[in-house]
Amino acid sequence: MRAFPYPDAGSPDLRSPARFLWWLARAEGATLLAGVVYGSVWTACQALTPFVLGLAVDQGIVGGNFRRLGLWVALLVALTLLQSGAATLRHRTAVSSWMQAAYRSAQLVGHKVTRSGDALPQKFSTGEVVSTSASDAMRIGEIFDVCARLAGSVVGYLLVTYLVFRSSWQLGLVVLLGVPLCGAMLLFVIRPLQRRQKEQREAAGKMTALGADTVAGLRVLRGIGGEHIFVQRYRERSRDTQLAGNKVAYSLADLDAVQVLVVGAFSVAFTWIGALQAVSGQIAPGQLVALYGYAVFLVSPIRTAADAVSRFIRAHVGARRIIDVLATPSAVHDAGTTVPGPSSPSALVDTATGVVAVPGTLSAVVSADPAESAELARRLGRFEDAVLREAQVRWGGAALHLVPLREVRSRIVVSDAEPQLFTGTLREELDPAGSHSDAEIMAALDVASAADVFDGLESGLDDEVTEKGRGFSGGQRQRLTLARAVLTDAEVLVLIEPTSAVDAHTEQRIAAALRRKRSTAENTTVVVTASPLLLDAMDTVTFLEHGTIRARGTHRELLDTVPAYRKVVIRGEGMDGGTPAGNNENSGTGVEHTGDNHEPVGKGVQ
Repeated sequence: MRAFPYPDAGSPDLRSPARFLWWLARAEGATLLAGVVYGSVWTACQALTPFVLGLAVDQGIVGGNFRRLGLWVALLVALTLLQSGAATLRHRTAVSSWMQAAYRSAQLVGHKVTRSGDALPQKFSTGEVVSTSASDAMRIGEIFDVCARLAGSVVGYLLVTYLVFRSSWQLGLVVLLGVPLCGAMLLFVIRPLQRRQKEQREAAGKMTALGADTVAGLRVLRGIGGEHIFVQRYRERSRDTQLAGNKVAYSLADLDAVQVLVVGAFSVAFTWIGALQAVSGQIAPGQLVALYGYAVFLVSPIRTAADAVSRFIRAHVGARRIIDVLATPSAVHDAGTTVPGPSSPSALVDTATGVVAVPGTLSAVVSADPAESAELARRLGRFEDAVLREAQVRWGGAALHLVPLREVRSRIVVSDAEPQLFTGTLREELDPAGSHSDAEIMAALDVASAADVFDGLESGLDDEVTEKGRGFSGGQRQRLTLARAVLTDAEVLVLIEPTSAVDAHTEQRIAAALRRKRSTAENTTVVVTASPLLLDAMDTVTFLEHGTIRARGTHRELLDTVPAYRKVVIRGEGMDGGTPAGNNENSGTGVEHTGDNHEPVGKGVQ
């Protein structure tokens, strides 16, 4: 039994598919070596069996020496037992090699997905990445499965060549030259197979990508009645994949037919020459029996060689796809000079907008264009280093994109607007690292006003969450995601529209609980939202317009003094902004219009 995940084997060699396959081979060298040894013993026993059988015929049966006959029969039994044991061990190591290569490749793709930031989704669809991990990784494993048999076939071929040379140098030359020639003849069929398999892989990848995208948007499609359009598109992709698969099947059928023809012709010619030599007295009857056994045995190396070439082609195509994924430059990385993050909680300053997130405050960002505030949140969370090199975010005295990524991820957490849940228990969803007690998890659920979600589960925290949390409503998924973010106890917590899918009463409870939980000197909380209930619970609110600060202050102050802010938050001039009677007496106080210089003033998000 092997433990997963595998230990880190270092950086893979991505210069070519062959180099990547060689890197995988070195990573599991011990298993491959054991498979080669067992495969060599297995085929050596098969090659020696006709030789021993020939000696038994010549010395035991023809020679009438039953003692010799008994000795050779006993040796045949021993070879059979040894061959059986070696075959079992060879198969075990071959499957182990296959699974190691496949899972190690899938593990590399998984790590790339989690560490590449936005770079991978911009280049590949979800379906393409899934197909690469699930399909191409298994194709790569196939070449390692056949390695033990291929090595054993080479050993068996050389051993048989030597044994045949002992009987007849003419037949020895036939084996020495004929077997490689038969293998070379198969290349004429294998080359078209390679091209057709590449076409089939590309068609399958497009079909998988379309299927993943369709499933992801199924609710929307049903809402607008557009299922039939995507069904037709998927049917067309499926048809293209089927036709490409048919072409591959034609090539495989041609390969099998050519194998039978070439191998059969070689066996007939080899046996016929041996029979002529036996009739002329050049070889003994037992040697003729052995030669026939060799002819039967040599079918295996030729077929194994053809199978290995076919699998290598599939593995080469799969490795190319995996390399394309792994070679995609990450949006965030630690390459280049890095500086340590601040030793104590420090302000985050976005130089593009002038926004400042100060420790010990709950701050909100509102923008006339929601995309602007979302981009600000992504900069604060370091989602793309290229953006930060042009518009720096300062964390204390350090540029955020130069701080080690592990430190940034452990201290700054961004909870996106779209909840993401995975398969597993609820406890694993909320506390992936397993570092919190049940009481702490329940406290986080209370902050997110998600206790009712917990009460509705039969097994509580041990209840299984379905894929993407489909067993929960949109509001429940959003609250569970908020609880997970709160449970991280991050030094800086950035929440993007954390209550957009909940009702007003729940939103008000969340706002009050979030304030109680995060109002400490060590915590910095930034909420990107346009919800009046959340904004009213914030220490400061910054209003962005055209990517710069238009105004800042409390929610009620901005409602009274900034019409553009009121329009964004209340969504209508005639609606009641929720400002209590008498609040207008504070109109104009505490609200600072920044003009053009956008200098940070006061505390909180500016």
